[in-house]
Amino acid sequence: MKKIIFSFVALMFATLSYAQIEGKWKTIDDETGQAKSIVEITKKSDGKYYGKVVQLLIKPEHATCIDCKDDRKNKPILGMEVIRGMKKEGGEFTGGTITDPKTGKTYKCNITREGDKLDVRGYIGFSFVGRSQTWYQVK
Repeated sequence: MKKIIFSFVALMFATLSYAQIEGKWKTIDDETGQAKSIVEITKKSDGKYYGKVVQLLIKPEHATCIDCKDDRKNKPILGMEVIRGMKKEGGEFTGGTITDPKTGKTYKCNITREGDKLDVRGYIGFSFVGRSQTWYQVK
């Protein structure tokens, strides 16, 4: 009986940690396949998740977001908050936005986790019109 209870508790904790996105993630450019940066995702006091660029793996054409339209305009990419306002809904994180510092475009965002990978989908309007990337957990 103890083994069954222990197995159930271990499975429950594994499931809870599996559905989390907090931590550092290596971003992979969906156009070139190159690793671009490390983004650290944290949960803030408002209960939502935010991600900022903590390391650049390749030198961007511009060190600042020259095409951003909001408070990030002309701000350094290193340290920039690129994910904002994500909320956990079941096994998915939605309701927030993701900004591409290269283009300055901001998209609605959905994130799902599969093991050590995040499937990050940025889209405009309907989720089938957009871009997807796979990010890898940094250990």
